[in-house]
Amino acid sequence: MELRAYIVRRLLLLIPVLFGVTLLIFAVLQFFSPVERATLYVRSPQQYSQLPEIIERYGLNDPVWVQYGTWMNQIFHGNFGWSRVVSLPVGKAILKFLPATLELAIFATPMIILGGIFLGSKAAAHKDRAFDHATRVGAIIGWSLPTFWLGLVLLMIFYGFFSGLLPPERLSTEMNLLVHSDQFTRYTNINVIDAILNGNGRVLLDSLRHLVLPVITLTIVSLAFIMRLMRSSMLEALSKGYILTARAKGLDENTVVNKHARRNALIPVLTVSGYIFAGLVNGVVITETIFNFKGLGWWAAQSAVNLDVAAILAFALFNGILFVLTNLVVDLLYARIDPRIRLGAQTT
Repeated sequence: MELRAYIVRRLLLLIPVLFGVTLLIFAVLQFFSPVERATLYVRSPQQYSQLPEIIERYGLNDPVWVQYGTWMNQIFHGNFGWSRVVSLPVGKAILKFLPATLELAIFATPMIILGGIFLGSKAAAHKDRAFDHATRVGAIIGWSLPTFWLGLVLLMIFYGFFSGLLPPERLSTEMNLLVHSDQFTRYTNINVIDAILNGNGRVLLDSLRHLVLPVITLTIVSLAFIMRLMRSSMLEALSKGYILTARAKGLDENTVVNKHARRNALIPVLTVSGYIFAGLVNGVVITETIFNFKGLGWWAAQSAVNLDVAAILAFALFNGILFVLTNLVVDLLYARIDPRIRLGAQTT
């Protein structure tokens, strides 16, 4: 009952937060000229020759609060403008490029979080031993590597030196033609899932081969951070009084570490993990650009370079909403892991 009330309160608080996000984005929008803002209301390339009429029709010279109401009305009706970079309505562009980014997130996130938690826990349990020293050195190296440098090195080795062993992009030319033919049904536009649903092993293997390098690039950098955070959190948890009591009762070390210490140590890791996942879903610009993996990050980078105002604003709005929702999910998981959080919220 307490958990249900906490969830309801958090959902209600979500409304003013989302309202604040839209206000912030709209405030940034005011730095653009009426002509640039008019592109937010364009629905086809032909309308770019009608920008003065669009300015008049949507009141882009009206008071700010009137413009905000007009813009929100368009947002609620799914009109985010036209993306000149990809020649699509912005809403359709998001739906087109989101599956590629989700595909990266689906594979990278479990490796980052579970791998970081496992290695960090083991390092804390073996403090100042060989395993702990090895993971610390590995974490420092991994966290220090620039993403663009790591991606380029991996490409040079596995695509250049080994003659196309692990290529960039999402699919080879042959498989790309196949998935867009009548012989292949697109259910989710996530290649791995669609290949499984179609029972096509060739597409599955090809898509996995193209995922290896970008997923490794994302995993190495972020895993190092999660691992170090988990180690620090575990060391703090292992120094608590209840751990000493558990050991005094004769519990074996695995039970003490895995059952008692790790649960409490997960709370700060949970926060960071949620934002890492949100960051991946929002599009990892550098990784997607280096590997020509055309997801949200690639689209956002191209839009920024070409000053595609409608696309940039829609990406910012998507980014803000996703992080707000991620924060909500993390808070709910907090309440699930540590009941003191929801009880504290109820008494204040």
